[in-house]
Order: sequence, then C-alpha cells, then structure tokens
Amino acid sequence: MSNFVKKFSPEVRSRAVRLVLEHEDEHPSRWTAMVSIAGKIGCSAHTLNEWVKKAEVETSKRAGVPAETADRLKALEREVRQAELDRVNRQSCPPPGSRVSICRHSLHRAPGRSRD
Repeated sequence: MSNFVKKFSPEVRSRAVRLVLEHEDEHPSRWTAMVSIAGKIGCSAHTLNEWVKKAEVETSKRAGVPAETADRLKALEREVRQAELDRVNRQSCPPPGSRVSICRHSLHRAPGRSRD
C-alpha cells in the first residue's frame, strides 16, 4: 500500500463542493451525488465529503470552528506555552553575571570525568 497523497488545488476543491451542493437534489441522497462527482474529479467520496463539511463550517451552515479561527487559536496556544517556558527558565536560573555559575537546567558532565 502506498502513502501517496494526491493534492487537489483549492479551485478543484471549491468546484467539487459547489457541484455537490448544486446537484444533490438530482440524486437519491447527498452521498450518491458525492460518489458520482468524486469519480469524475478523481478523488474518493470520503475526501469530497470532508471538503463539503469544511465548506459548510466555513459558511456557518454546520457547527464547528472555521479553519482560520482554529489556526489563530493554535498560534496563541504556542505563544502562551513559550511564554510560560521563558518565565520558568528566568525564575529557576541565576541571572547572568551572578556568583552562582550553574543552573539546575544546565547539562553537566559527571564530576571527575575529563573530556575525551
């Protein structure tokens, strides 16, 4: 089994989603519309279903967090984690130039061992 992932351009994705939404009432169900359209553009019906769900979230037709909001939240969470790490490091290590020369977070060689 190969791990090849076929990439589709945003234009192809949006066109496929639009086709599903425009032609779903011509089929017995939305799923059959997706199967039909997916075969024509060369993706799986499951992939097309994911695209349709994401498009519905983005247009507030389905509950969920839009991609832009989720990306912003991830970036903010990263900033908070980094700020917390910086704060902990500042509190636990001596200030530069102090008489204490080691920090408990520093890496040390075992006593008595010389460099090889």
